[in-house]
Amino acid sequence: MIEVNKLFKHFGNLKAVDGISFRVQPGQVLGFLGPNGAGKSTTMKIITSFIPPTSGTVLVGGKNIREHSIETRRMIGYLPESAPSYGEMNVTEFLRFIAEVRGFRGAEREKRVDRIVERTALKEVREQIIETLSKGYRQRVCFAQALLHDPPILILDEPTDGLDPNQKHEMRIVIREMSAEKTIILSTHILEEMEAVCSRAIIIAKGKIVLDSTPDELAAMSRHHNAVIARVRKAPKNLEEKLGELEGVAEVEFQPGTDDQGASYAIFPKDGKPILEQVTRLLDKSKVEIEEVFAERGRADEVFRRVTQDAGT
Repeated sequence: MIEVNKLFKHFGNLKAVDGISFRVQPGQVLGFLGPNGAGKSTTMKIITSFIPPTSGTVLVGGKNIREHSIETRRMIGYLPESAPSYGEMNVTEFLRFIAEVRGFRGAEREKRVDRIVERTALKEVREQIIETLSKGYRQRVCFAQALLHDPPILILDEPTDGLDPNQKHEMRIVIREMSAEKTIILSTHILEEMEAVCSRAIIIAKGKIVLDSTPDELAAMSRHHNAVIARVRKAPKNLEEKLGELEGVAEVEFQPGTDDQGASYAIFPKDGKPILEQVTRLLDKSKVEIEEVFAERGRADEVFRRVTQDAGT
C-alpha cells in the first residue's frame, strides 16, 4: 500500500529525512518511532503530499504521489500533529464541512457524520465550539475527520496526544479494530502505544532508519528479555551466589531491602534464553519466602535508547 524509496528532505543545511526506504503492506499497523526531531512528522507530511521531498519516491496504492497527488490523497486519512481544525466551528459543523470537501452531500453527508461521531465518542460534544473543547476532545475531532471518507490508509501523527488514560485505551481499541481493513502508520514516542497496537515498528534517528522489526523482536533485543525478577521477604545468605551459578544465568543484580527485610534479585539469562524454571526450582529448594517472581518480556525503552544513542541522538 505504501512504498518509500530513498527519501530525502532538506531544510537548508538540515537533513530532516536522510535516505530512508520502507514498505507497508495491507493490514499492517506500523509504529513510526523516534526522538523529537528525528524526522517522523516530516516523513508523514511527504507521504500525505503536504510537503514535497527533496528527492526519492513515494508510492501510495502503486501510484507516485508526485504524479497522482489528488488520487493518492483520496486514499489517505491524515491526523496531523497538534490536531489542527477550525476552532470557531462546532464539532458537527466542522465534520459536515470536511464531508463536503470530500464530496459528500445531503443524506450521505449526514450519515457519515453521525456514524463517525458515534465511532469516535463525540456525541456529547458534537454541538460544542471546537476551541472550547479539551485538548483530548480536539484530538478526537481531528481523528474523526481523518476517518470520514473511510480511506484504506491512515496516517496518524501522535494519535493519543492529550488524551487521558481512558481515552487512550478507547483510541487504541478503535485503531486495532480498523487494522483488519486498513493500512495504518502511526507516529509516536510512547513505546507502550507501539506495543499495544502495532504489528511492526520502525525507529528513526537523525532522519535515518536505525531499526525495523516487530514489537516481539524489539523486546527480544532487550537485556531484560526473559530476565527473572524475584522479590523475597528475607534475603538468605549466599542466594545471590547460588543464582549466579545456575546454568544459563549470565548475571545477578541484588537490591537489598530495609533492615534486612525484603530484597529483590534481577537474574539475567545468557543469550536471552528462558531461565524461569531453574530460578523457581532453586528458590523452592532454598525455602525462600517469595513475594513475587516473574520473567520479563523485555524492555522496549532500553532498546530504543540504545539504538538512538548509537545513532548519535
